[in-house]
Amino acid sequence: MVRKILSLTFLALLSANLCWSQQTSQVQSKANISLFNQIAAADSTLFHAVNTCDSVTYIKFFNPDVEFYHDLGGLTVGSDNELKSFKEMCARGSHIRRELIKGSLEVYPIRGYGAIEIATHRFYHTNKGQQEKLSGTYKFLHVWQFKDNQWKLARIISYGHEEMHND
Repeated sequence: MVRKILSLTFLALLSANLCWSQQTSQVQSKANISLFNQIAAADSTLFHAVNTCDSVTYIKFFNPDVEFYHDLGGLTVGSDNELKSFKEMCARGSHIRRELIKGSLEVYPIRGYGAIEIATHRFYHTNKGQQEKLSGTYKFLHVWQFKDNQWKLARIISYGHEEMHND
C-alpha cells in the first residue's frame, strides 16, 4: 500500500513538473519571439536610415559611449564620432544600400541589460553615374541596451570585409 502511494505521488509530481516545464518553455518562447521582433524592428529602422542617409534617425540608435569595431576601419568611440563618420560617408555622393540576409538573424537576451544581435548582411553601392553593384557580404554583432524604453547600440563589431568592392 505504501509503495502504491509513493508511486502515485511520484507520478503526480512528475506530471506537475512536466506541465510546469512546458508552460515555462512556452513563456520563454513568447519572450524570445518578442525580443527577436523588437531587435529585428530596430535593425530595420536603423538600416533604413543608413540606406537613406537619414542622420537624424540614425543617431537615435546609439549610446553616447558606443564602441564600433570594424575590421578594416578600426575603432570608433562615441556617438559624435560615429555620426561624423556617417555624415562623411553620405557626403561622398555614393549611394549605399544594406540588405539583411534572410534567415541569418539571431537574437539572444542579456539579462538585465538588453540583447545580442548576430547576422550577415550585404552592402550595395552606386557610384555617381554608375549602376548599383554588390560591395560584399559581411558579418556583424550588435550589443543592444534597453534603457528608458528604447533600444540603443552599445557595441558594434563588423567583420569579414576581406572581399570589399567599392570601385
